[in-house]
Amino acid sequence: MKYYLIVGEASGDLHASHLMAALKTEDPQAEFRFFGGDLMAAVGGTMVKHYKELAYMGFIPVLLHLRTIFANMKRCKEDIVAWQPDVLILVDYPGFNLDIAKFVHAHTSIPVYYYISPKIWAWKEYRIKNIKRDVDELFSILPFEVEFFEGKHQYPIHYVGNPTMDEVTAFRASNAETFEDFVQANGLSSKPIIALLAGSRKQEIKDNLPDMLRAATAFPDYQLVLAGAPGISPDYYKKYVGDADVKIIFDKTFPLLQQADAALVTSGTATLETALFRVPQAVCYHTPIGKVISFLRRHILKVKYISLVNLIADREVVKELVADTMTVEQIRSELERILYNKEYRQRMLDGYEYMASRLGEAGAPKRAAREMLMLLNDSPQRARKPL
Repeated sequence: MKYYLIVGEASGDLHASHLMAALKTEDPQAEFRFFGGDLMAAVGGTMVKHYKELAYMGFIPVLLHLRTIFANMKRCKEDIVAWQPDVLILVDYPGFNLDIAKFVHAHTSIPVYYYISPKIWAWKEYRIKNIKRDVDELFSILPFEVEFFEGKHQYPIHYVGNPTMDEVTAFRASNAETFEDFVQANGLSSKPIIALLAGSRKQEIKDNLPDMLRAATAFPDYQLVLAGAPGISPDYYKKYVGDADVKIIFDKTFPLLQQADAALVTSGTATLETALFRVPQAVCYHTPIGKVISFLRRHILKVKYISLVNLIADREVVKELVADTMTVEQIRSELERILYNKEYRQRMLDGYEYMASRLGEAGAPKRAAREMLMLLNDSPQRARKPL
């Protein structure tokens, strides 16, 4: 079969590449064409556009690149129609992908599948109307989404497990590097490690890293190691690191988490990765207008928590220091509890076990691929609509 995939950022490239590999196993004749990244290209197929040409985040960057964004959307729609895939698979990135889904549903017979559903349970819940209208099958990687989509909105979905569980499980099973090996390979000292995961975007790093460093440098018995994000230059980090005694390492987030004693983590998939490595953490997410964001969080956002760890567990497993509650003093206090309060630390580790049990076993890409093939083989295509 012919599969057309669209992703808009690095995490989508990672998850889509694993899905593609699973589809190739289930369907040896699989052909791929995609808006994607290097990991997807390594699996095989034709890359039409790299996701880096699509990824504009924030109001001003989007406004400045509207012409490019619209040109990419037009190119994508034309390319899908010309190639006529057996299925269109969208991966997260709702601002772009829901527009593509609307077009494809309205003008073609191509079924639209969504892998890694838009997080409309947190923001822009009105998008459920678009999803119900334009998406034929939705594949979820978060267990609480089942109740949201099926219970609240009567829209059946497929929960296939979480691919981050696969990625962490595979790494831990195959990586035998010791602490001594890791510190020697990266020029570190023999002190235990506090890992800093300050986000993957420049604005996140600018907003979060300085306070994270000021708090963490209060623990001289530990060494600080910062996980460098893909696409961010060392020079950019240096602007915010200053004279702090911190080592920056790139492309080694999993090896770092495997050796860390504690972590300060900006909200996102990194909080889930940190939990699956069983590293006690504090979630830090600063915004320049903290009090306003805190008000919006209390009165507009639809969820109690911002970290995936707490959302999946449906209780506070890790402390979230967000907006006006993220201060150097509070980060330092939470880090002290994580490092030195054995009972508190163990409660967090027990919470990680509960969260992991709710995620389920590894194997998400394989389950998703099998369900997609079954649906495609069993279901007739929709009647063709005129272009």
